[in-house]
Amino acid sequence: MPKKNTVIEVLLKFGLINQDQLKRAENETKKTGLSVERALAKLGFMTEEDIADAMARDTGIPYMDLTNYLVDPAVLKYVPESIAKKYKIVPLFKIGDTLTCAMTNPRDIVAIDEVRMASKLPNIEPVLATETGIQKIVDSYYGVMGSVDDVIKQIDKEKYINVGIDAKENELIEIAEDAPIVKLVNLFITQAVKDRASDIHIEPDENLLRVRYRIDGVLHEVKTSPKHLQSAIISRIKILAKVDIAESRKPQDGKINLRMEGKDLDLRVSTFPTVYGENVVIRILDKSNVILGLEELGFSKDTLKIYEKLIKKPYGIILVTGPTGSGKTTTLYASLSTINTMEKNIITIEDPVEYQIPLIRQTHIDPKKDLTFATGLRTILRQDPDIIMVGEIRDSETAEISIQAALTGHLVFSTLHTNDSTSAVTRLIDMGIEPFLISSSVIGVLAQRLVRLICPRCKENYTPSQELLNDLGIKDRVSLYKGKGCSDCKQAGYLGRIGIFELFIPDDKSKKLIISKASSDEIREIAVKEGMATLYQDGLEKVKKGLVTPEELKRVIEEM
Repeated sequence: MPKKNTVIEVLLKFGLINQDQLKRAENETKKTGLSVERALAKLGFMTEEDIADAMARDTGIPYMDLTNYLVDPAVLKYVPESIAKKYKIVPLFKIGDTLTCAMTNPRDIVAIDEVRMASKLPNIEPVLATETGIQKIVDSYYGVMGSVDDVIKQIDKEKYINVGIDAKENELIEIAEDAPIVKLVNLFITQAVKDRASDIHIEPDENLLRVRYRIDGVLHEVKTSPKHLQSAIISRIKILAKVDIAESRKPQDGKINLRMEGKDLDLRVSTFPTVYGENVVIRILDKSNVILGLEELGFSKDTLKIYEKLIKKPYGIILVTGPTGSGKTTTLYASLSTINTMEKNIITIEDPVEYQIPLIRQTHIDPKKDLTFATGLRTILRQDPDIIMVGEIRDSETAEISIQAALTGHLVFSTLHTNDSTSAVTRLIDMGIEPFLISSSVIGVLAQRLVRLICPRCKENYTPSQELLNDLGIKDRVSLYKGKGCSDCKQAGYLGRIGIFELFIPDDKSKKLIISKASSDEIREIAVKEGMATLYQDGLEKVKKGLVTPEELKRVIEEM
């Protein structure tokens, strides 16, 4: 059995403490009941992070900062609370038959053996963490091994019922730091990540607080909480996002950086005052996600071949259009990654930077510092760029600078909010851009939408109604597919999303129409005659291939 003072021996070995400091820490331990390590930190001889760093150097075992770490509550079952408290060890995540656990002393073989026996898992992988970090996990999760309902049942209603939007800052902080509230918010976030949600909506109503997740583009209600917990839950989120907890009458934006199962999560928080209290929306960005390649986005073979050739042109503007949430940014990132080489200088200005790409210089707009798309674009042009990405063309100034950049030898990528590809032309004209400049600079417009994929696990053959087939223009009665519903897709029948695309490449006929200020419908008619596949046609092909249900295609098309 290893000695209890193994950590102390390491500190003495590296000369981080001396015998006198150790003796004073031991005396402090007798008076306060603190561990020697925490007593050393309390007396100011070193920090807990210094201790963990020394252990990491000595053992070669990595250190894990648990300050903003989220644990999937389902993992906690592998390490009982009694073992976690006794040995200062907590589970973080499980991959296969290996359980990764944070420990203050990774040399404690007894603790590892107990976890191995309790978890019935053959492999226990230790990482180092501070005692404070481990205690935070214990306090935040243990005792709530069940559901959100279990947590709510433990909460003393009287403590929260009189805390409203006019509460003082110290009152809000007190209830927001209460253990059940911390656990409740952690559960909301961890469940959202597990369910692949892109957004969490915390919505005050007259008599309750509703929580909804946006999964695969569709909002689902996951929980309602009692109205008396509203101030505490929202205050907890605002503390994490580092916004003014006492300000509830004006919108605020904040950011939360978390880690869960070894992944870095970037949560963008937006608050908005409503008649029933502050509405909160949390956008979840998984920074560890691999940026998809173009072939994984859902392009047909023919469209992909044309688009890959288009993005390798030396200059011109390529626009990606569609509503918010249609995957435009993902397509732009995939496009830039495809042409990203050491020989190219690629610079972006975004709102915000969602994922970082090696070699590419990325920045986000900051209107408070006069860094807008337009002002940022002017500066980028002095940075000797080959390729520029502008997050969105929102005004005539940004449009004019983008077009000038394209006409002077740069390849420019950007987005517009239009329903289809050819409408981008009329949108630019409405912004005051001369038609001849548009015909000279715009080399391609890609319109897109996201449609939900049929869950592969519960996919089954079925025959849709003739009425639905008629609505979609399918003349022959064919056998198609849908998802029956299973645990993988949470009984939805859908799992993941794929793009449907419409690529408009202006040819001589289209350019003449653009210069004559023809309507988008006229330009579209010519483009289709020249072979452009529409969003509907691309979606229909995916229905026939058994990737998408006809009902899902109809839903998306009707929203256009």
